[in-house]
Amino acid sequence: MRPFLLLSLLTTLLPAQLSVQEYTPKSTLVVPEHSITRAKFPLIDIHGHQDTMMAADKLDALVKDMDGLNLQVMVNLSGGFGRKFRAGIRNMKARHGQRFAVFCNLDLTNLEDPGYAARAAKTLEEDIQAGCEGMKFFKQFGMNTRDGKGRVAVTDMRFDPSFRVIAKHKLAVLIHTADPKPFWDPVDKFNEKYQELMEIPGRRKDAAKDGSWEELMQESYTLFKRHRDINFIHAHLGWLGGDLGKLGRLFDEMPNLHCDIAAVIYEFGRQPKFARQFATKYQDRLLMGKDTWNVREFDTYFRVLESGDEYFEYYRKRHAFWRMYGLELPDEVLKKIYYQNALRLVPTIDRKSFAK
Repeated sequence: MRPFLLLSLLTTLLPAQLSVQEYTPKSTLVVPEHSITRAKFPLIDIHGHQDTMMAADKLDALVKDMDGLNLQVMVNLSGGFGRKFRAGIRNMKARHGQRFAVFCNLDLTNLEDPGYAARAAKTLEEDIQAGCEGMKFFKQFGMNTRDGKGRVAVTDMRFDPSFRVIAKHKLAVLIHTADPKPFWDPVDKFNEKYQELMEIPGRRKDAAKDGSWEELMQESYTLFKRHRDINFIHAHLGWLGGDLGKLGRLFDEMPNLHCDIAAVIYEFGRQPKFARQFATKYQDRLLMGKDTWNVREFDTYFRVLESGDEYFEYYRKRHAFWRMYGLELPDEVLKKIYYQNALRLVPTIDRKSFAK
């Protein structure tokens, strides 16, 4: 056969070249599978985001979905501050008071105002008196917070009066620092988050503008050590789910440090043996959290934490193109992660729905 005819035949028979985004192979592996749509034990979601002013019918629908998951309490981190916080907590508590804990947020406006520190602390004190059950700092805190001189670090002393108020009232602080480290790395074939950065280019970070990943993380650790009388919950495993050894050393170094597993269950799911060892050793420091609300995605969390299943898909390919494996955690560890640690850190949560 002539070469050009062979080439033409091969071109006809072979499929067109696929992009990384398009390649979604279906596994031929046949192994035992367990669909787990309801948590084995009552659940507290320490990392939720909901509109505090949602209408009554939407609140009712949300609680119905929570019932199906065995989700007894959602911590709503999007409380805001001042009048917004007070209106929102009245709305959420009026109808389903025991099903939600509402965290407030720090006023970060007008940082250059000479009276900023005192004003922010006063607003926080008022929000606590109105029912604030904890503090949430979004990733903008320290990365995108700016004054006339540039980026304002989380260690800036203007925030210290507010942290003293937090300590006085023994509130827990859930803080999101930076983003996954690959967002700062070159976007090339070696970047584990390549697909995510191709789909959402705006997530790419610039060390000159945003601070380097290492700088942002170190500033947070300095904050945690400065305020050892405050319990900090570092969101998303502190972006160290891929280096649990380092996270363990930080836990050893800082007894007031905890982490949620929101939006990073895929890290546990790709290292089931080490993650099981880690979760067992540090069972007092880990909390269940989900972040983006989607009732159909909780089963992946339950399956990774509760089952011994192998090689199953994660629900969002741009976050994890690899398959999951279950940790099959012991019941005593599951209870700590699912609700006991949250009850300790957020004592205002009603305990009646949780086993002793």
